[in-house]
Amino acid sequence: MDFFATHYLGFKALHLVALISWMAMFFYLPRLFVYHAENRDNKDFITIVKLQERRLYVYIGTPAFVLTILSGVALILANTGIFHDGGWFHAKLLFVVLLVLYHFLCGHFIKTLGEGSCQRSGKFFRIFNEFPTLCLIAIVVFVVLKPF
Repeated sequence: MDFFATHYLGFKALHLVALISWMAMFFYLPRLFVYHAENRDNKDFITIVKLQERRLYVYIGTPAFVLTILSGVALILANTGIFHDGGWFHAKLLFVVLLVLYHFLCGHFIKTLGEGSCQRSGKFFRIFNEFPTLCLIAIVVFVVLKPF
């Protein structure tokens, strides 16, 4: 565990950069879903959007997701006592788990939209797009304010 403690700030920097990249994917990908859902009849447009969705998810979102989780685990290993600091950390982890589930749900929508089997509306995806923002707000509040 000394390795993780020694490199704590490096892991923290990596964690923040990875998290920002992961959240950037969350802010843009559901917007692509909106465009996809609202332009189903425009085949040329759909071809481009499908490519953008997949590239964003596979080449940016998923590596950022993996780095966020791995660097977060490294931060925990550097300070295992964090579990005893209060309920704020457990609440933060709950929202992280929700974001992980959201990540895989985005992958599901890429697949079903790409196959043409998803009939969700643009309005649905506009609402769907708000979820990661709410999770991010909760996580930042818990980490910075440590309310409990």
